[in-house]
Amino acid sequence: MHGTLTFTRPADVVADEERPGLLRALHAGDDEAGDSHRCDLRDLAAAGSVEPGLESAGFETVDLSDNLALQRALDDVRELDQLTASTEAAIRASLDGKGLGLSNGSSLQIDLLVDDGFFHRRSGPNGLDVNPGGIDGINGHSGAQFVHGDQDVFGTPLRQLMHGAAPEMFRHLTPDGRNDDATTFLINLWIPLHAPVQPLALMDRRSLDAERHQLRYGLPVDGFLDRDDDATVNDIWNFLYDADQQWYIRSDMGSGQGYVFDTLGTAHGAAVLPGEDALEELYLTLQRACAALDDGDAEALRSIAAHPFTLRPPADATPAIRDAWQTMAALHGRVAESDPDEWRTQAQAAMNAVIRRSVEMRLVATLVTE
Repeated sequence: MHGTLTFTRPADVVADEERPGLLRALHAGDDEAGDSHRCDLRDLAAAGSVEPGLESAGFETVDLSDNLALQRALDDVRELDQLTASTEAAIRASLDGKGLGLSNGSSLQIDLLVDDGFFHRRSGPNGLDVNPGGIDGINGHSGAQFVHGDQDVFGTPLRQLMHGAAPEMFRHLTPDGRNDDATTFLINLWIPLHAPVQPLALMDRRSLDAERHQLRYGLPVDGFLDRDDDATVNDIWNFLYDADQQWYIRSDMGSGQGYVFDTLGTAHGAAVLPGEDALEELYLTLQRACAALDDGDAEALRSIAAHPFTLRPPADATPAIRDAWQTMAALHGRVAESDPDEWRTQAQAAMNAVIRRSVEMRLVATLVTE
């Protein structure tokens, strides 16, 4: 399987003045400023696959299916299509003090769910923005298209919050430092609610040439996080592409599983799968048709019906993407012929089915070995 990931452009990299020997990214990146590459994605759902391992690779899959309180709370988030104060509280309570089993027989004992980093994400096919209201605290976040690592252990806000003690407290590996002795981890827990498109891809850090390809970057966060004036820019990591990097996804993932990954540098981003551009085209077409129906604009509806879509999923598209495309294409073919109310209901359901939804949070956890 392959997918497209977006990295920092080489032209946007300079020497870092604050920490000599490191590199810095000038821009976080977007569709115009990013450097997109087709990457092989190793599917952890494939027969014979072996979990890379949190301690060695920086991430792995954990089983959440037995945590019934968590699953009930996630069902509520899925039904509401957002995080509320009550569902966030229920998720926190379901995980507080629990253990997450790892593939090597050890486990992570959750000590704290931190305040920052708790988000509900919605992302349409091909990275389409499906959050018209924009970011509203913990809701309204799109999938993170740009490959990044969430936190620099030596930077803001950890430096301020922990008075410089974070590198001694947390296990970490950076281009200019490491701590292999600490048993305390700062990790992200990412849980998909529905992910037919935009799967989260994670890099095996053993395949990363950190000195050449890991970049410091200052991310402004005052638009969605409540921070003191000296902590409105997060020190995070961006990355340059290299063909030797190894990327992983899990194609069969539901809310009974999640990824744990090292907050302090594991590279990750939402991958664009083959055929997502075809889904995006049909999504926007059905969206325009729904708007025309709502406005009673018969001329616009006839125009939409008369202009066929131009893109089709390639042969290597996933079954979920091919099936979704066929459903949406059939609806386009009946846009001016069906009962308007019934058609609108079916179209909205088909559009809803191609939105990736996920929940993520940040944990402090202790590694417990047998």
